[in-house]
Amino acid sequence: MAAIDTKSSGVEKVTNTPALDAEIGMSKVINGNGDKALDFLNTEEKPEPLSPEAQKALVRKIDWMLIPILGVIYMLNYLDKVLLNFSAVMNIRDDANITTEQFAQLALVFYVAFLFCEFPHGWLIQRLPTGKYLGGMVTLWGIAVTMTCTITNYPGLVATRVLLGMFESAMAPAMILITSMWYTRREQPFRSGLWYCGAGVGGMIGALTSYGFQHYHSKEFKSWQIMFLVVGVVTIACGILTFLILPDNPMASRLTKEEKYHAIERVRENQTGIESKVFKKYQCFEALKDPQNWIFALMFSAIQISAGAISSFQAIIISGFGWDSKTSALLQLPGAVLSILASLSGSWLAANYNQRCFSILTLLIPGFIGNCLMAFAPASQGGARLAGVYLANITGSSIPLVYSWIGSNVAGHSKKVTSNAMLLMAYSLGNILGPLSFRNGDAPDYLPAKLAMVVTSVFAMCMCLTLRGYYMWQNRRRDNAASQVETTDNFEFSDLTDRENMMFRYRL
Repeated sequence: MAAIDTKSSGVEKVTNTPALDAEIGMSKVINGNGDKALDFLNTEEKPEPLSPEAQKALVRKIDWMLIPILGVIYMLNYLDKVLLNFSAVMNIRDDANITTEQFAQLALVFYVAFLFCEFPHGWLIQRLPTGKYLGGMVTLWGIAVTMTCTITNYPGLVATRVLLGMFESAMAPAMILITSMWYTRREQPFRSGLWYCGAGVGGMIGALTSYGFQHYHSKEFKSWQIMFLVVGVVTIACGILTFLILPDNPMASRLTKEEKYHAIERVRENQTGIESKVFKKYQCFEALKDPQNWIFALMFSAIQISAGAISSFQAIIISGFGWDSKTSALLQLPGAVLSILASLSGSWLAANYNQRCFSILTLLIPGFIGNCLMAFAPASQGGARLAGVYLANITGSSIPLVYSWIGSNVAGHSKKVTSNAMLLMAYSLGNILGPLSFRNGDAPDYLPAKLAMVVTSVFAMCMCLTLRGYYMWQNRRRDNAASQVETTDNFEFSDLTDRENMMFRYRL
């Protein structure tokens, strides 16, 4: 018989039958503290249960406390990252005397820095106050954006892009953790979709900002320099505000004690916990050996090869259809709007039908069609190619669903931060490979790059279905062993991993 033995301070021991040990490898003695939420629950008197109306009011209060600031952070994250894309049609390449390959390398160095900083950020996010750490990183990347306005050569642009990648890489893992702290697994897809809409809003603001600043002419400053300066200062202000108002967790929030208690209790069903400041090496190693994380990594890399290429080269692709720089900037607006609508639609489907895999596929398929239009539509069919660019933007709208999927299916705080780091490293790899496929010799059609986007879209869909099949298999095994599982009170907040907790079921 499998048993989960817990104490009020955490997990002491997990034991299983030899058969389960051999198949799942869950027999482990665990020393250390449990979830911080458990400490809070043990020191507070249990209040009266909330009525359904009061539950809804609490969720609305949490939404207003978190979603606006997270949405603005994601908007600035996307905007600051793609300002280089918009500056491409504002003569930054001529002013800095860089080639198309060098321009692509600027995207490369950003994501190389992003990739190498993921594990350090994961460790620091667990050890330090999450909200304050995120606010500090937003402030630092705002400084890096502001510094870009002073740079007029390739080495200087490389330096600022490396700094931007280092600091921005903290955002996504922190936001995934924050969302999983506050929301039930069923609520997470839609809330992730809401704050991810900031990416579409950032694209719209970037297009309008680029168009507006292209009408600015001065001997002292270039239009793109003013654009980087203004956006950078706004980002710094947002970072300071985030540091001051974003709660680190439900226990340290502005909620009343009673509201904190209910905010914790309502996510008990997740069985993924809220927060633990003790880094557990065995959970890190478990994450590295877990097949679901590697399937996630392959799928996310494939998604980002297409999405990253669009975010970095959309302006260049559109201008290659024959439009001038100002028109090219405005023509990016529909893609941003479509990205917002797709993100909301996909997240709504996942939340209401509880199907992550199929919701992701509903976004990857239009993106695949868009990639095919860009690659195979005749040059004379400019409208079809432009429609392809817009549809290709939908691929990136699957990102919040991937975030919420891994956030729902990985338990154990140290394992979560490690899994998030692996996912974001895969994100970086895809964004490195995508822009590298754009070469000077392939201009203006860049056919090899577009073909790569088509192939990777198909691969991403295959990995998505593979992950669903893996979860179905795991859930069946756990259902068959359910009669052998014993639990004790508060095991949901004992910082067990999803592989240790045999009561855990994966969301499909």
